Amino acid sequence: MATAMERRSAKSLSAFLAGLQAGMVGVWWMLAWMGASAVWQRQSFWTAENLMASVFYGNAAIRWGFSAGTVSGLALYVLLYSLLGAGFAMAVAGRLPRSRLPLASMAFALCWYYAAFHLAAKAAWPLVALLDTERTTVLGHLLYGALLARFPAYLPHAAAPPAASALDIVPEARSEAQEQ
Repeated sequence: MATAMERRSAKSLSAFLAGLQAGMVGVWWMLAWMGASAVWQRQSFWTAENLMASVFYGNAAIRWGFSAGTVSGLALYVLLYSLLGAGFAMAVAGRLPRSRLPLASMAFALCWYYAAFHLAAKAAWPLVALLDTERTTVLGHLLYGALLARFPAYLPHAAAPPAASALDIVPEARSEAQEQ
């Protein structure tokens, strides 16, 4: 019983760490997309991060370019989305076939977007809900979800058994080697 619990906790820890990695990779690509899209729309590359920094600094965080507040918005994105990735990986690891992971993770990312930016943000941070660029952010969350589906690639793989030598396979070879 104890070994089963140890195995389960080891698998949960592996899924947590793999999801943390996949979530972090996904959020960096999501932020790169949102930044590039903001530049294309003639806004600051750091618009999304400054908007998230408004959670801490209010209206003072909404400015053009990079500032000290941008770091806190960036950190909040990375922390939150990495932990979301870890939670998602723990929830679905071993329960879904690999072919369904992209769809499930993109649906998870879109559900998170609508819950966070449309429901919670309107109540807690109305400035975030008001200034959010919806299409860009939706596509960014789809990108995040697609990369989150790659969390099994970050799971540890079982070690391959050692290659058998001729001495292990053929008993005559072992006896001949001992005679020499």
